[in-house]
Amino acid sequence: MHAINDRLIQLALVIVIFGGWQLGVNAGLIDPFFFPAPLDILHQIVAWVTDSGFYKHVYITLTETVLGYVIGTGLGVGAGVWLGLSRRTARILDPFIKTLNAIPRVVLAPIFVLWLGLGLWSKVALAVTLVFFVTFFNAMQGVREVNPVVLSNARVLGANRSALLRHVYFPAAASWILSSLRTSVGFAVVGAIIGEYLGSSAGLGYLISQAEGNFDAAGVFAGITVLAVFVLIIDSILDVVENKLITWRPKEGERPA
Repeated sequence: MHAINDRLIQLALVIVIFGGWQLGVNAGLIDPFFFPAPLDILHQIVAWVTDSGFYKHVYITLTETVLGYVIGTGLGVGAGVWLGLSRRTARILDPFIKTLNAIPRVVLAPIFVLWLGLGLWSKVALAVTLVFFVTFFNAMQGVREVNPVVLSNARVLGANRSALLRHVYFPAAASWILSSLRTSVGFAVVGAIIGEYLGSSAGLGYLISQAEGNFDAAGVFAGITVLAVFVLIIDSILDVVENKLITWRPKEGERPA
């Protein structure tokens, strides 16, 4: 019952926000040059969706996002677990990691374009740098937060290093890692879009850049809306993965108030 009420409240908020926005544009209170009417944005999205060429742009951005996300996550989790277990190596590499993390990722984009060209991989590389550090720090901290009593008991029972990784470290760090995966989805999309902004001939970032160059606010907002839906779909997939992997976590209705 509470879930139904929550959905109704969410629907009411959507109606109030976008209905008020539309009425404000119609009444001349909101300048459509800067904030186009929601119906104009919807018409632009429909025009894109009904055009078969639009799906080429979606495919390119999706490919860049997924590759950057998967590679960045794999490298981040691997490096985080390694340095989480090896404290001495972490201390040695700490100043170098902090220096790399301090570099604004946006300034790396032109370098990747010089190294890898204007094709797919310069966008993937930028997305990897954005995703890597989010998953890296979470994985490292998750491994370090393992209960020492649990580790001692596992060792007493004869668990070797690989068994500890599989049955102790990874399950203990799963919540940390999965929370970083949810956060890094947006970063992967940002990396792909920024790369397309700097130089590309296709992709959702290219469409938004074209609309911006033509002072087409409806096109810009339509591209932002499509990207938001894009991230929400990936986030819902992560929800399913999280529920499958963390089976011990109580469901929403089973949690204490």
